[in-house]
Amino acid sequence: MIRLEKRPQPSQGFALASPLLAVLATVIFGGALFAALGKDPVQAILTIFWEPLFGEFSFFYRPQLLIKGAPLVLIAIGLALGFKAGIWNIGAEGQYIMGALFGAGVGLAFYPMDSFIVFPLMVLAGAFGGWFWAMIPAILKVRFGTNEILVSLMLVYVAEQFLASMSLGLMKNPEGFGFPGSRNLQQYPSAHNAELFANSGMHWGVVAAFIAVIFAYVLLARHRLGFAIRVTGEAPRAAKFGGVNPSRLILFCLGLSGVLAGLAGMFEVAGPAGQVTIDFNVGYGFTAIIVAFLGRLHPIGILFAGGLMALTYIGGDIAQSQMGLPVAAIQVFQGMLLFFLLAFDLLTNYRLRVGQAEAA
Repeated sequence: MIRLEKRPQPSQGFALASPLLAVLATVIFGGALFAALGKDPVQAILTIFWEPLFGEFSFFYRPQLLIKGAPLVLIAIGLALGFKAGIWNIGAEGQYIMGALFGAGVGLAFYPMDSFIVFPLMVLAGAFGGWFWAMIPAILKVRFGTNEILVSLMLVYVAEQFLASMSLGLMKNPEGFGFPGSRNLQQYPSAHNAELFANSGMHWGVVAAFIAVIFAYVLLARHRLGFAIRVTGEAPRAAKFGGVNPSRLILFCLGLSGVLAGLAGMFEVAGPAGQVTIDFNVGYGFTAIIVAFLGRLHPIGILFAGGLMALTYIGGDIAQSQMGLPVAAIQVFQGMLLFFLLAFDLLTNYRLRVGQAEAA
């Protein structure tokens, strides 16, 4: 029989190799999935990973890596800080939506004023919207001991209803001929998150993502609060004896996670998306969970993982248009990454044994 045996010490080799093994296993089993759908698996994999970087139209797709990767990295950094402390925010998608609604609401409130102050106010509003939504599960956990996983996740569906309500009601474009959705912020210069350099994909959301990576790295490596986060996740009792206030840590981690998710939503609605619509949210908040774990909850790892996941988004779109792969197949392919990462992570703390179990 095959059984799992706990290792005396976690395997550093498996800890480092598991992301690479997860990517390799995803490619193999993803290819098998594409073959089962009647598609050439080698061509499908090459289309997903090669075309955006080196294909004929790579000059168009490469800037999209920054556009797609920035919100994933920004959200994943906030999630990773909480995950390291054992605080599980699964509702970043809702915080992303509320950040977009708050930010867009400020921009639309000032329409059509031409002023440099509008966009900074939208940034503050977006950060506040995400923070406010994250504070609900944070306060409920601190005050009543509720489960932050369930509360934050359920709030995603509440946020989606707010999004639909705003698209059909308060934020609906009065000049939109009755169609749902707000004014196009790309056509409102004071509120538009435009590219800093033409055709580069670089906008303020990308800058914020890089700043978040640097901030998180310094926080975890050099700051006392980062030490408290790491100790709380690895040894909660030791952290408590060391003077760490768990309530404050919960409020900080969930609050910061909400701020970063809210900023991601604001930069997206003011830039690439352009307007508040019913289907504005595209799952960045959930995909960022994969990015956080694929990056080993490390800021630099998250930066590369965000780029890889953005590559699968763009390559998946190309595969859909060129090869006729269904959207669901691409989503399964992306989900395999997390599945295999968790599977290989298990081998960091356990080893496989073949044979009969020893008698008690």
